[in-house]
Parts: sequence; structure tokens; C-alpha cells
Amino acid sequence: MRKALVPVDGSPNSDRAASHVVMLAEINPALEVVLLNVQPEIDDWQVRRFLKKEEVEAMEESKGGDALQSARALLDAAKVRYTPQVLIGPIAETIAKTALEQNCDGIVMGTRGLGAAASALLGSVTSQVVHLADVPVTLIK
Repeated sequence: MRKALVPVDGSPNSDRAASHVVMLAEINPALEVVLLNVQPEIDDWQVRRFLKKEEVEAMEESKGGDALQSARALLDAAKVRYTPQVLIGPIAETIAKTALEQNCDGIVMGTRGLGAAASALLGSVTSQVVHLADVPVTLIK
């Protein structure tokens, strides 16, 4: 793998995916990593009533930056080269689309995240990414 997309949400499972990528980078020091957090678009009329679109987007990007912190720390400590990115949109679709747009060879992600589906055997976002992605998906438990 030359370029990997690593979607993270700040959960322990996404940190394990980042740790797995660190191991891959030890084998392949030229590995490029796209570290991605996708924030769902806030579509709450009560929020939109009081805040401008730009303010809502700034909140979403700030929250996404917070979700990247632990994975960034792991990659920084291991000196793995990566590009952080926060996007707003439908999570699974955005992950699959970003993998194609960034010319990634594969996606490395945790099996469950912080969402409501965390108690499921395989998270709904993970399941959707597996079905939507046009590149191989490595799931880390």
C-alpha cells in the first residue's frame, strides 16, 4: 500500500487503526496517510436559526479537529507522514469518495466508532464504507 486513508473519530477503535498504520509505515516508510474526520452536517433548525452557516461550519471543523488529535499524536510520535483533513457531509459516502479523490490504495479503519451504533457487532458506518468503497478496506478491531 502506497497511500492509505484513515478515517478517525477519536474513539479507541480509530486510535487502533492509526496504530496499525504506524506498523505499516515501519514496513513501508514511503507510506502516505490521509487522516480524515467527517462531521455530519448539522441540520437542526434551532441551531441554524441562531447561527450563520459559516459559524456552524466552523463549529463542525473544530469538532473534527478535536477528533483527529489522538490519531495525530500517534502518527507524530512515530514520525509517520500524513495529511489531516476534516470534511462535512454524510460520513460513509464522504469516506468512500475521499479515498477515490485522494487516489488511496486502501482504507484502514476501526470496526466501531463513537456513534450510536457502537454497540452493534459491526458499526453501521463501517458496514456502509465496506459496501461503498472502490478500494480495499482493512478493519481494525
